[in-house]
Amino acid sequence: MRRILLSLVLLMLPALAMAQSVNVSVNVDTSKPGAEISRHIYGQFVEHLGRGIYEGIWVGENSKIPNIRGYRSDVVAALKNIKVPVMRWPGGCFADLYDWRDGIGPRAKRPVRVNVHWGGVTEDNSFGTHEFLNLAELVGAEAYVSINVGTLTPYDASQWLEYMTSDSKSSLANERRRNGRAKPWNVKFVGIGNETWGCGGNMRPEYAADIQRRYATFANTPRDMGTLKIASGSHDDNYEFAEVMMKNGGRFDGLSVHYYTVPRVFRDKGAATGFPEAEWASTLDHARHVETIVTKTAEIMDKYDPARKIGLYFDEWGTWYDQGPGSTPGFLYQQNTLRDAEVAALHLNIFHRHTDRVKMANIAQMINVLQAMILTDKEKMVLTPTYHVFEMYVPFQGATPYPASVSGGGYKNGDTSLPSVDVSAARGKDGKLYLSLVNLDPNRPAHVVTNLSGTAKGRILTGAAMDTRNTFAAPHAIRPVPFSGSSDNGKLAFDLPAKAVAVVAVE
Repeated sequence: MRRILLSLVLLMLPALAMAQSVNVSVNVDTSKPGAEISRHIYGQFVEHLGRGIYEGIWVGENSKIPNIRGYRSDVVAALKNIKVPVMRWPGGCFADLYDWRDGIGPRAKRPVRVNVHWGGVTEDNSFGTHEFLNLAELVGAEAYVSINVGTLTPYDASQWLEYMTSDSKSSLANERRRNGRAKPWNVKFVGIGNETWGCGGNMRPEYAADIQRRYATFANTPRDMGTLKIASGSHDDNYEFAEVMMKNGGRFDGLSVHYYTVPRVFRDKGAATGFPEAEWASTLDHARHVETIVTKTAEIMDKYDPARKIGLYFDEWGTWYDQGPGSTPGFLYQQNTLRDAEVAALHLNIFHRHTDRVKMANIAQMINVLQAMILTDKEKMVLTPTYHVFEMYVPFQGATPYPASVSGGGYKNGDTSLPSVDVSAARGKDGKLYLSLVNLDPNRPAHVVTNLSGTAKGRILTGAAMDTRNTFAAPHAIRPVPFSGSSDNGKLAFDLPAKAVAVVAVE
């Protein structure tokens, strides 16, 4: 079946290219290298929400599902394959009621709580501090821990960090050792609260800035660990939090921003599948709005941090649709289609264009929640189109970006006007020049002529329908296939199918 589906996709590409093409020109300026693309831009968000952790990641050592010390073997292998650089945990809104002591010690003795934010289900805390930090190590990711500033004290935050990171003979460090971890973990990032403007306390900006100053004073790790502290910033087009936090929030290393992409409006989001073309266009248009948010937030940051020492952290982003049919209310489970792949590619390209400020991004969320990398159903697992984009983009981790301008073409649906093609260019650590090419038009292919010479080979992700997706019955319906460039009067050119994402290496 896999070979048949792959053959169908390969046969489809020439047919798509025969349709009326849009002519697009791309100019890459390799004389103006930008700041390195932080690999942390490819980070993941892991929250106690729905089946994101339980079943999605953690099944326990005694599960019939193959596992490594309780972690799903198939999920671990898939995450290693995309070189996940950082994981953010335990939330999200869940973090603002989380007591770290609930998640340490023998699992059978851990208290059972109610997850009031997400579905009102019970939380047995079998996945806690040790389980998360060991997972990060297993996958090869750095840990980003959000401390609770909504319902716990600065003392609690200080105690938790000492428990995790101290190599001393203190009581907390010894307690960690008794619980099975001899050496301290490296906690690279600490979030000082989460969405303090909303579920993290519904605070006024001025009060949130004071809270940031207070908690950050005590949220410390050993100096040589180099832990970075991230302040809770703005969301969407609400820039007041960013302004006040930058002005009055004291010392911190990063400012967070949250932005979710919806087809319509937040209270009437739209479906994940079976959507009309108008919602394809509106979704991509809303995804592109993140560039405005980056630009305006960076302008605010520049006023107070002209040396650009503070990073901009998009530690929650992704698509959010109406609840999936038949899924549990509050679990935020949704299908993932070719449209989501384009949203992911557009975000990553935008982050590449702003590397002087954007130092981390964490897609929401890693497994079974919102714009997930992976979907599971008991022992079954599928990789989503978004996963494939992250895998194709691995060469951009740590690469040096170049400005890339696009002209020609254009896609219009109703009142929504979009460019035909979005591009990112960067020199990878292997010395090769990589291009990402995204065709936003769901109907027309694009003939893309660059100012580059040479040859280019890579892979492309596309499908017959706007909502092409992988299912448990057809897990390989959409996956990357080989793709290469051609010559157009001595210039490197590409015949890019409609609704496609491609990544190529130029030689």
